[in-house]
Amino acid sequence: MPVPPVAPDPETRVPERVLLLHGIARRAASMSVMEHALSAAGYETLNIDYDARHKPLEALEEDLHEEAGAFLQRPGGRVHVVAHSMGGLLARAYITRHRPPALGRMVMLGPPNAGSELADLLCGQSLYRPLYHRVFGPAGAQLVTTPDAALVALLGPVDYELGVIAGDRALNLLASWFVLPGPNDGSVCVARTRVEGMADHIVLHVTHTLMMRHPEVIRQSLHFLRHGRFDHAVPT
Repeated sequence: MPVPPVAPDPETRVPERVLLLHGIARRAASMSVMEHALSAAGYETLNIDYDARHKPLEALEEDLHEEAGAFLQRPGGRVHVVAHSMGGLLARAYITRHRPPALGRMVMLGPPNAGSELADLLCGQSLYRPLYHRVFGPAGAQLVTTPDAALVALLGPVDYELGVIAGDRALNLLASWFVLPGPNDGSVCVARTRVEGMADHIVLHVTHTLMMRHPEVIRQSLHFLRHGRFDHAVPT
């Protein structure tokens, strides 16, 4: 399904920037369709890979500062973030420790802000734990629904404009039906995408795995970056 083009915002006189962060066990290429749409809309973008599978969030945050600090910290137009899944938690950690002086808005796609019951199951069962740790690493172990005090402090409060897009369709039907309570995207429950302080929240009929490429997710992300709210007038 093609992504409808969005013209550059005529009110944006100073070029604004967007950092894109992929999810765990993914690469920057997974955000390429979103990146192209943002570039076409007039944003300067940075879409980076990070070692999501081998380090905890606190180490990933330091890597992010080294890799993207110059992009995020330079003066000028506002800098926004669009992040998928665990990338949203990484962005929260970065803002807590290295808040950009021109911080704009953030859009999270399917974020486990309150963890995931799927991580609880796979981390908590000796049968699944070795494979889960091998695939998702130490950061994956931090995605449980009972975070420790250190992780809560690392993520910090949401005192910036944050919009959350949740999905309610799943490719992983076993997890969706038997592990995750309530509406979910196959990895995260809709309820657990929410976080105190967010400016807006919307549920779309998309899956966790592919939401970052979906035309409506991209359109809503652009709408939030421009207006600080989602377009709830359109049926979801």
